[in-house]
Order: sequence, then structure tokens, then C-alpha cells
Amino acid sequence: MARIREAFADAGVTGLLHARDIDTGAELGLGADALMSTASVHKLCLVSTVFREAARGRIDLTRQVEVPAEQRTKGPTGLAAMLDPARLSLRDLAAQSIAVSDNTAADVLWDRVGLDAVNRTMAELGLRNTRAVHTMRDLYASMTADAGAAGVAALVEPATLARLRVLDPAHTNHSTARDLTALLAAVWRDEVCAGEHGRLLRRVLGLQAWSHRLASGFPFDDVRVSGKTGTLPTLRHEAGVVEYPDGGRYAVAVLTRSASTAITLPAADAVIGTAARIAVDALRAGAR
Repeated sequence: MARIREAFADAGVTGLLHARDIDTGAELGLGADALMSTASVHKLCLVSTVFREAARGRIDLTRQVEVPAEQRTKGPTGLAAMLDPARLSLRDLAAQSIAVSDNTAADVLWDRVGLDAVNRTMAELGLRNTRAVHTMRDLYASMTADAGAAGVAALVEPATLARLRVLDPAHTNHSTARDLTALLAAVWRDEVCAGEHGRLLRRVLGLQAWSHRLASGFPFDDVRVSGKTGTLPTLRHEAGVVEYPDGGRYAVAVLTRSASTAITLPAADAVIGTAARIAVDALRAGAR
């Protein structure tokens, strides 16, 4: 843990971490049970619920949904950034939600399954510290309201950040590092949904385009990293699964908050991969 603490300190962040061997249950953590605002990491909970509901016959993943141009949630990627009407299946909306963290795609899914279903799924899986309280559109509405008249420009001001409810786990979607690795382990063990639905869910979780956080710690062609990032002012997170060619499978969640309010902090992104690698190496060493 000392090396992980030092890495966080060198990157100018405070961090929470949990890592677990999916097959043996061996684990290690740092602040693993502290609540943290999840930002877009909560899309893991959403998409897992979508596939679980489909496995139970409650929704059809191939159902096509119209997404009008005027019904777009704020965001820099995917449908959120597009200008024209679109039509996608629920499973393709799930893929968009994970691959490029598409807020509009996620909100179509939130509207389809509902907050209660996502929270019920997390409770059924035993994740008592994980809860969704709003959709992505409501998250952004809250942030806009709290930022005040100065708008986005104020999001680098400490006084503004202090009043953002989306940074306070008591008022926004939240979880813990331990709960997030438990969710991922359940997905990889077919406990969220089995068979074809489980395989498709893992495929979706492997589509993320970003490689500057968790994946940066595992720069090997034969190591597969699946995950979901989350970002809000001062917050940079990722939770995912690292799979080695020898069959080792490790769920890791790294949740960070930076001392700096700068939007671009490469060291804060990179330390997520560094901390995850230290943790996974320790688990692998302990298994030998």
C-alpha cells in the first residue's frame, strides 16, 4: 500500500483503490469502503442492469429506439455530440454508453429501465453502498445550477467546486471501490446474467475507447483491459477488469480526487494505471 500511496501523492491526488482476484477472492484495498461520487462509472451499474433485465425477458436488446435531435443530454461524445436524429437498438445504446461514455445513450437506457431497477439490481448483488439518484441529464442540470451565472468557466474555481452537489456522494450517484470490483467480478462470473447475455455484457464492457487511465498500466498486447471511466471536476476514476493470458482475472477500481482544479492533468490520469498495476502485481505475486 505504501507504493500506491506514494504514487497518488506524486500525482497530486487522493485515491481510493480496491483490487480482487476474480477466481480466488484474494483482495487488497486502500480506503476501499469510502463513498465516492461515481460520475460516469455508474454506467457500469446501468448497463449491467440492462443486460440482466434482458436475460429475465423484461426488455428486448434488439428493440430500436428513436433518439430525436432535440432530446440530447450534454456531453462531448457519441449521440450527445451529434446533431441529427438517430435510431439505435438498446444493445447498441449500451455499447455507446461504455465505448465513448455517451450521455445521451445512457439516458435513453435510464429512461427505459429506471433508477429503481438499477438500484434493485445492485441490492440483489449485495452492493449496499452503491446507489443511483439521478440520470446523466439530471447530473448535468445539478452541476449547471450549482455553477451559477458564470457557467462552465466557474468549474475551475475552488469556491464553485465547494458547492457542487455532484462531487458530494451524499447528493449524487455513488459507490465504493470495493462495491465496484464486486460488481465487475459478478459480471465475469456470470452472476449478473449468464450465457449469451453474460457474454454480450462482457463484450460491451470491453469496448471502451480510452486507454489513458487503467489500460495505461498494462501496455501488453496479450493483456485485455475492460473498463469504464468517470470524470467530473477534480474527479478521475476507472473501474475495470484486467485479464492475463495465463487465465488470471482481476477486478480493479481506482477513484481519485485531484488537489488541482485544472481540467487537463495527465499525471492524475496515468496514476490510475500505475496504482492498478501495483495492486494487480501484488495479487499475482501472492498467488505464486
